[in-house]
Amino acid sequence: MNIIAIYPGSFDPITNGHIDIIKRALLIFDKIVVLVAVNPNKRFTFSVDERVSMIRDSLKDYPQVSVDSTSGLTVHYAQKIGAKAMIRGLRAATDFEYEFQINNANRFIDKQIESIFFMAKHEFMFISSSTIKEMVAGGIDVSKLVPAPVWAKFNHK
Repeated sequence: MNIIAIYPGSFDPITNGHIDIIKRALLIFDKIVVLVAVNPNKRFTFSVDERVSMIRDSLKDYPQVSVDSTSGLTVHYAQKIGAKAMIRGLRAATDFEYEFQINNANRFIDKQIESIFFMAKHEFMFISSSTIKEMVAGGIDVSKLVPAPVWAKFNHK
């Protein structure tokens, strides 16, 4: 069987915590589509094209992972490509509350698409895209927390 999962998120930027979840999810799923959210109401550091490019560069050694973007509902995208699951990461109890709400909304739309949750490894529990951006703004070297293409992009900006 060719089991497809999507991993939706803003990924502004993608972090090593995200990459770790993708690698672990590849042990379960045949194909993963990293789905970059397009939300015109949100302010992003990187454009959609930049985020897609950084993710592709970061995962170029994983042919079973592709990257796309959408401005529509994640569930509709999953239905369109025949995905059976949505991958989500959990770092803390606050993540659980948010994900619980999103999961229930998605189940209301389509009960056939499962949400699969991966607990963040200890070394990645404090990493979020927002934290990374705050650290970079404060002059902190985050090269050990993000993939090389992301670090290069920060240095270029």
